[in-house]
Amino acid sequence: MRLHHYLLIVFVFLFTGCGAYYNQPTGVQKAVLGEGTPATSLLKDLPKPKEQVVVGVYKFRDQTGQYKPQENGSSFSTAVTQGATSILIKALEDSKWFIPIERENIGNLLQERNLIRSTRQEYIKNANPNEPQLSPLLYAGVLLEGGIVSYDSNIITGGFGARYFGAGASVKYRQDRVTIYLRMISTSNGKILKSVYISKTILSQAIDESLFRYVNFKRLLEVETGYTTNEPVHMAVTEAIEKAVESLVLEGIKDNVWEADAPKWQVDNLLKAYAEENKTADVTGLYDRVLENRRSKFAIELSGGTTLMDGDYKDPQLRPFGRGALKFFISPSFNVSASTNVVNLANKNLLDVGYITYDLNMEWVILPKDRLTPYLYLGGGYGMNSKFENTHSKIQYGGGLEYMASDRIGIKLFAEQNINFSDNIDYIVAGTRDDYYYKFGLGLTYYFAKKKK
Repeated sequence: MRLHHYLLIVFVFLFTGCGAYYNQPTGVQKAVLGEGTPATSLLKDLPKPKEQVVVGVYKFRDQTGQYKPQENGSSFSTAVTQGATSILIKALEDSKWFIPIERENIGNLLQERNLIRSTRQEYIKNANPNEPQLSPLLYAGVLLEGGIVSYDSNIITGGFGARYFGAGASVKYRQDRVTIYLRMISTSNGKILKSVYISKTILSQAIDESLFRYVNFKRLLEVETGYTTNEPVHMAVTEAIEKAVESLVLEGIKDNVWEADAPKWQVDNLLKAYAEENKTADVTGLYDRVLENRRSKFAIELSGGTTLMDGDYKDPQLRPFGRGALKFFISPSFNVSASTNVVNLANKNLLDVGYITYDLNMEWVILPKDRLTPYLYLGGGYGMNSKFENTHSKIQYGGGLEYMASDRIGIKLFAEQNINFSDNIDYIVAGTRDDYYYKFGLGLTYYFAKKKK
């Protein structure tokens, strides 16, 4: 029995704790060169300029004024780095397009040059008059200004967990976001040549696993493992700044502020890729939602599913239905839908009938520019059996979700209630309420191609 306990412990650690085990540090690590970001390689791969630009950065600072969020108490540590100027200067060097000059601590530089001059005058006797003096300081052709303008915590939080019989696991995540603005100013006339805006998300994750169980009388087994990963804020700020510098270079090439020393085809391909990136950014909202007018004015829908009777008989049963519809969009959010439905309704051993209905609905697409959107609809209709008898009028309402698999095809899942103005749908008049029924379906919508302008 004791061997069984040991095997159980080993099993738990191997299959629930190996992730934490193989990711924990095992010793003191030596100093290494700083890691690069995905934007670092893109910045270094830019074509070389025909002539480098002398640039000055006086201060690129944290303008958020935020402190690190904590669950309890207060923290006097800032949420983002206060050394963003140093990060920006390093990015300017890596691009090979700029010659950064010292401006953040210009007072220290000027004081040191004054010390050199006074030392030469006082202690160097019989100085050679032809000896060159200190070389003049470079002046900047452009200045870079801006800063870290926001740090938004917990823009998305969530997780998942389950526990059964003392064993369980959970996953939690949180996403923050840092935003910077960078602008380039001409020192000859003060004109703002370019301004760019970059944001970067910061991900934190936590995984926990535990086992709590009595394996024998008065013998309790308790095992816990897990790990947490936090994307460094410094790396996120670095990547955002490097992306901003890359954007400035490409914007300058596009507007002929400067020229690249590279073949025209290479520059054209680079600008084309940058234009596509801007186009994507223009239609992308928060949480990476791509916002586009996907749906054309005309569409056709085919759907099917199951019905559930709600009438005077007991034991309703599921039966199939089919629907074909034509749609016309009045606006991106609203459309009119005209449909023909073949509906079967049944109760166990009591009823099994079919109807044809003609429905006219007004639909509201709640998020018309999103790929996945909920929608609601309401309308009226008219139904009859296969012998064109037992006719009835009705209203129907429902809602569902539609996913745009492409700009032409939409996949939808929906539920609908039909309120009939007749108590004879099940061929029996009883009670005080008319007969209702429900639909649950899955459908495809084909959107006709938009006319090219």
